Amino acid sequence: MMYQHSWGPPPTMSSQGMTLDRHILERQRAIPGATGDFTGLFQQIALAAKIINSRVRQAGLAGILGLTGEKNVQGEEVQKLDAFAQNVIERSVEAGGHLCVMASEEADDVIPIPEKYPTGKYVLLFDPLDGSSNIDVDISIGTIFSIHRRVTVGRNGALADCLQRGSSQVAAGYVIYGSSTVLVYSTGDGVHGFTLDPSVGEFFLSHENIKIPARGKTFSVNEGNSQLWTPGLRRWAEAMKTPKPNADGSMSVNSARYVGSLVADFHRTLLKGGVFAYPADAKSPSGKLRLLYEAAPMAFICEAAGGSASDGTRRILDIQPAKLHERTPLYVGSRDDVAVVERYLREG
Repeated sequence: MMYQHSWGPPPTMSSQGMTLDRHILERQRAIPGATGDFTGLFQQIALAAKIINSRVRQAGLAGILGLTGEKNVQGEEVQKLDAFAQNVIERSVEAGGHLCVMASEEADDVIPIPEKYPTGKYVLLFDPLDGSSNIDVDISIGTIFSIHRRVTVGRNGALADCLQRGSSQVAAGYVIYGSSTVLVYSTGDGVHGFTLDPSVGEFFLSHENIKIPARGKTFSVNEGNSQLWTPGLRRWAEAMKTPKPNADGSMSVNSARYVGSLVADFHRTLLKGGVFAYPADAKSPSGKLRLLYEAAPMAFICEAAGGSASDGTRRILDIQPAKLHERTPLYVGSRDDVAVVERYLREG
């Protein structure tokens, strides 16, 4: 049975002083026969986030701003912090015996577990440093991760373990390195956020049982690409900017909010409501965000919070990936707002 179906509601005890480790352990104890593998893996991911955070905070002083001179499988120039975060996550989780295979936005192929370490029943997919193009200008960036249960047998995992629908995720989460460092995760039965207290080096529960509003007052999209959009999508953007009368005679106006960092834009949308859109366009007809490392984890979290995620016609979590670096359009956020976007797209 998957964790998202077996983990009960959040503990009823006061959240004051609740660490991430304790939060996960409390849930583990409620599961008959739980082995602690998931808990161990999550602790390793949290450790990696702390290490990455420490380097992000001093990046300008540590000589790791700028480019490595290499390009990743996406054809994008690799930032030094990208490479650092990739290495930290791999080294943090490979020896625990919880994983059979990994895959990353920065790696060409699947990442096997070294032969000297034991393997386990989970699969980790991750974007080590989302929004890395913003590193040099000090805009919030993040780490995104997705956990599946393996579907193959044998010591080593395989490509098939990575190419699973988003609906089969055991857990998903992200870490945002902003004015504070926040880790948000879900196992499918709720969404919880933990803020890092740097004075003690622990994540403490700060956002318990996050629920996204059914409708928000913001929309987040790069309108600089609007001339490449379909007519329906352009009409949607114009409608979002058009003032609407309220029952009391006042006018309601949506606010445009776009950072250009998926983790930052999604985090705001999750907490405040609205919709984040990264559509397909004439230059990128298949969309630009990666299904496995960006769209599916965010969709899993958003749905667990009561929201919705679509590629414009399909539920993101229902898409069967065909390759590791498959791209997709993404419309994610408040349920009613995503439905409005889909309607405009259907109208063409």
